[in-house]
Amino acid sequence: MNTRDAYALRAQAQRNRHPARPAGHAPYGLGTPAANLQARPADKPAGAGEPSPRHPLADRAMNARLAHCEDSVKGRFDAIVPTLKSLSALQHLEDFPAQAQRIAGERLGYPLPAVILEDAWVGGLDLKALYAHCAFESLKAAVDQFARDIKAQLEVVRDTRNFFLDCGYHAVDISPCADGRLKGLSRYILRLPLTSLTRRKAYAGALFDVETDVRHWGATELRRFREGVPTTADAGTRYLKIAVYHTSSSDPCHEGCAAHGSNETRAIEAALERLGQFRQAIENSFCCGASTDILLIGVDTDTDAIKVHIPDAKGELSAHRFVDNAVLYRETARLSGDSARAAVYEAIRATSRKDGWGAGHGEPHDGMRRLIGNLLVNNFSQIEYVNDLYDGRYPDIGHAERYISVGDGFEEVQMRNVAYYAHLHTVEEGAADMDVGIKIFKGLNVKHGLPIPVAIHYRYDAKVPGARERAAAKARRVRDAIRARYPDLAAQGLLACWLSVQDLPTGSPIEEVSES
Repeated sequence: MNTRDAYALRAQAQRNRHPARPAGHAPYGLGTPAANLQARPADKPAGAGEPSPRHPLADRAMNARLAHCEDSVKGRFDAIVPTLKSLSALQHLEDFPAQAQRIAGERLGYPLPAVILEDAWVGGLDLKALYAHCAFESLKAAVDQFARDIKAQLEVVRDTRNFFLDCGYHAVDISPCADGRLKGLSRYILRLPLTSLTRRKAYAGALFDVETDVRHWGATELRRFREGVPTTADAGTRYLKIAVYHTSSSDPCHEGCAAHGSNETRAIEAALERLGQFRQAIENSFCCGASTDILLIGVDTDTDAIKVHIPDAKGELSAHRFVDNAVLYRETARLSGDSARAAVYEAIRATSRKDGWGAGHGEPHDGMRRLIGNLLVNNFSQIEYVNDLYDGRYPDIGHAERYISVGDGFEEVQMRNVAYYAHLHTVEEGAADMDVGIKIFKGLNVKHGLPIPVAIHYRYDAKVPGARERAAAKARRVRDAIRARYPDLAAQGLLACWLSVQDLPTGSPIEEVSES
């Protein structure tokens, strides 16, 4: 398939289509085609209805690849409900099992469990079980697709790794909010491929576990001392910790971060507090806080435009000192490529000179400036992506996740509103995250009689004896604890768990774990 031509056709169709928008906001659930969703008139961005300028720094070839990926991955999930509705209408036919398998093969691309089809004449078709099966088959296909794509971009991964090192960073640790609208943060919003230098763990409200991240910092530094990987201990490179909060420009009081009551100020202050605690913990324990940088990024989940809070010369951040990339995109869209790139760096310098509440102590070091400039330029492509394909603003401004991801998560699958993520090793420690996810899916799935798909996934190190068996046992233990926490859902067949493990290297095969 020529993804670039497909993207161009889809983008042109979107630019030519400007129907009157209804006053209400259509709900978004699994199986609801995105084309049926419309934003409210007030949600349209400034200048909507007019052709968007083509930004000179936007990567349209990558936009085409990502659009094809989004269509195929979400298309698998969106095909589930219409297909099951068709099967439900046919379940009393004599040759139903054969017809059902044929329809599933044509529309879904995989077979359905034969026993469920063959027993349908007794008590009716078990649509809840079929739905769960289809959701997890779609997830497995998405993981496989992303893994293949990662292997096809080894040169980009190497270039990104070298760029981080050139900026003076031997590790980049990113903690976004667990909200599914940030699931595509790395791949889409920031355009950062997975590398050996990056680590991404999501937490509700971006409230990352300081002690856990300090331990990861220690392991990273120990490896530098012992192995000189990725740099030697005397190389002068730094560890970068990034927190990512989010807001909604369309409905900031209701569609922002649930963990902070959709209050952007609270979200920023909480993230800044955690970042400060992280750096202070390292300085107090190891007397080397200067080797650790912190950065705060905000995302408007309606448009994917970012705000980057600019550190000063001392590495300090401010809620009031940032570059708004939505504004910068509009200001640079009609410039030449060289002029636009220069304007990006001038915006960083101008922000550093800000007075008043956002005043700091000079500009960040050169490596930080280069990194921020790169993130802003990368995000231009994503802003144009949303402009081209969604008229500048996503139709699903709220939650539209397809499953809950529990445990270490599928780091390969990075796409907006595919999964709500709950990073936990015991249900007790992640109870708040799980409760938020269950609440979201009660609205998305349960109210329609559909089960909540929960994918429990842990990584293991094949070099460590018994690691796989322990990871599998942990997955079963967490599954049992989740069922015990939500007994009513489990008893009604509205809580479907799928267990898997995976070796540490990115792109390793997914290994399904047996129920017993």
